[in-house]
Amino acid sequence: MNRLLATFLLSLAFTFGAADTQADESIHDGAFIHISHGIDSPHRLLMALNMARMMAADHDVLIYFDIEGIDAVVQDAPDVSYAHFRSLHEQLAALKEKGVILMACPGCLQAAGKTPADLAEGIQLADRKQFFSFTKGRILSLTY
Repeated sequence: MNRLLATFLLSLAFTFGAADTQADESIHDGAFIHISHGIDSPHRLLMALNMARMMAADHDVLIYFDIEGIDAVVQDAPDVSYAHFRSLHEQLAALKEKGVILMACPGCLQAAGKTPADLAEGIQLADRKQFFSFTKGRILSLTY
């Protein structure tokens, strides 16, 4: 009788464990990438965008530009290059195509003497609610 009960309990554990695993597979984790350096530091900027592109292959990604990073997401930003990385404009276009959320800090935009009308196409003002709702899974944060 004890063996029968133990077998039953084990089969329940495996059944519910498998169901939990299947449910978790449908939830994507997300990457929140914080970019505070811009065209003045092309290695940091382009490396961050490259990481975002790689992660966007199978994760939800939100990129937040603030401080000097604002200079990279305005309409008149120069197209910077560095080493083996794709250029700034190429990477931003590829990220937009993948559906990556690109946000600029409104306070930093104002501090840079810019307005929301100065943002490049596809860049939106940061929305704090979206920081927590862009993914249903865990959030990994990287800062550049």
